[in-house]
Amino acid sequence: MNIKYAGPRPLITHHGVTFKDGKEDKYVYLMIAIQILKAIDKDFADHKAYSYDVDTKRLSNEEILNTMIQYEPNLEQDTHKQKILYEQKLDKEMEDVVKKNISDLEKEILVNNLKIMKDYRTQRAINKIYYMHNIYEIATIIKREKITEIDTPFYEKYWHVLRTLQGELVKGKSSIKTDLKIEKNNKGKMVAKLLVLNI
Repeated sequence: MNIKYAGPRPLITHHGVTFKDGKEDKYVYLMIAIQILKAIDKDFADHKAYSYDVDTKRLSNEEILNTMIQYEPNLEQDTHKQKILYEQKLDKEMEDVVKKNISDLEKEILVNNLKIMKDYRTQRAINKIYYMHNIYEIATIIKREKITEIDTPFYEKYWHVLRTLQGELVKGKSSIKTDLKIEKNNKGKMVAKLLVLNI
C-alpha cells in the first residue's frame, strides 16, 4: 500500500467536483506524526518531556512506511483489508445514486464523477488509516514511557497532530487526562504543548 499525497476532501455532485478548504489530506500531518514517533521511542530516563525540532529530517514516503512497519508488522495487510471495505463503501455510494431525486442524465454524470474520484478518495482513506495507526503508536509509547509533555511549534499542522493525539489518549477504558495549550517559550516563540496529567 502506497503512502502519497492525494489532496483536500472532494465535494462530488452532478454539477462537478470541488474541494473543501480546511479538509486537508491526512498525509500532510503524517510526516510530523512519524517524526514524533521516531523521536519519542527512546529511553527518557528522568526527563519525561519532548520538544519537536523543526529542523528534523523529512522522511521519504518509503521511510515513513518502513518505520511504521517496524511497529506494526501486519500494518500493510490490515490497511489492505480496510482499503477493500472503503472501496466497497464507494461502490455502494455509486449504486445508491439511482435513488436520488435527480434526472437520469444528472445521475449518470454523478456516477461518472464518483468513478473519476474513486482512486483519489481511496488514497485519502489509506493516508488516514496510516496516520491513525501512527497516532495510536505514539499514544502507546507515551503510556509506556510515561511521557508528560510534548511541545511543538504553534502552527496549524502541529496543532492538528497534537489534538488527534489528545483524542487518542483520552478514549477508551484507560483514559488519560490531558491538556492542550499555547505558550511562549524562552525564545519568545509560540509553542503548542500537550500535557499528560495523570499518567
